[in-house]
Amino acid sequence: MYFMNEDERKKLLKGLLPKSREIGVAEELRGWSWHQPPLEPIYDVRLPLYQIAGKYCQSGRDVFLNRVEKKKAVPNKAMQLGSLFHKLVVSILICTKKLIYHYGPSEPGKIIAELAGIRQEYLTRAEALKDSIPEILSYTEQLYNYKHYLISSRLHDILSRQPYIGEDSLAAQVVPFVLEQKLDGTFLGLSPNLSADAFVYSEPMLLDLKFGAPQNFHRLTTTGYALVMEAIYEYPINIGCIVYCEFKNNRMHIHKDFHIINDELRQWFIEERDEKMRMVYDEIDPGISPSCAEDCPYFAHCS
Repeated sequence: MYFMNEDERKKLLKGLLPKSREIGVAEELRGWSWHQPPLEPIYDVRLPLYQIAGKYCQSGRDVFLNRVEKKKAVPNKAMQLGSLFHKLVVSILICTKKLIYHYGPSEPGKIIAELAGIRQEYLTRAEALKDSIPEILSYTEQLYNYKHYLISSRLHDILSRQPYIGEDSLAAQVVPFVLEQKLDGTFLGLSPNLSADAFVYSEPMLLDLKFGAPQNFHRLTTTGYALVMEAIYEYPINIGCIVYCEFKNNRMHIHKDFHIINDELRQWFIEERDEKMRMVYDEIDPGISPSCAEDCPYFAHCS
């Protein structure tokens, strides 16, 4: 899911990375400038990053209902499917690392064989959603097969080229990501318990996985995590990638949106943060969205 093919790697290394260095980012919009405007938080409110970046509700009333009126969201089909598939992807990748450390480079067959146990676990979990999402078993099978075959191929390819590789290096090359990295967002007025989907140190690049249709505001998620990581570690993060996984005609399709985390995105994130912080701090009800979707997790509270 997060792995790049050769065309994507060329696009990143020869196109996006050099361009990001040429464009540059204003110093006041780097995360390490959290102690001064415009990054310095105005209100004493801690918001999770998804509530700032998730503009599914045009008026932002979902944030008001949750943070001020303490209403609970009712997960819709997309949320249920996304939650299950996120867990499946993370389980496969983390299990791969664990098995490599357990068996080492000498027994790839056992690594691949034990990895197959995840398949039945998630098919069982998917069974509970079959009534509301009839295709979920097929989708789960396709996603598992894609990850399983990809990891198997990477494992054998690396072992064929590196006869003296150790387990630590092998794990880092087969799965070259930090998954669900926990981050403290309090420097920027965010939750202290943030979790980035995936981070690549070699680029460096933040990745966020989405199951569903692309939205322009999805880039706010990678932007927010970039600001937080810059605030914590004080090194620049210029590239983000939204990985979209959709199912069309009963087949899985993957599309990657590579983007530069530029001044415009950073300013947009800050404006969204400040507006939603003000809404919560002053307990301002922004009113019902002009296009209130029936599958909104807060629809019952607005209708």
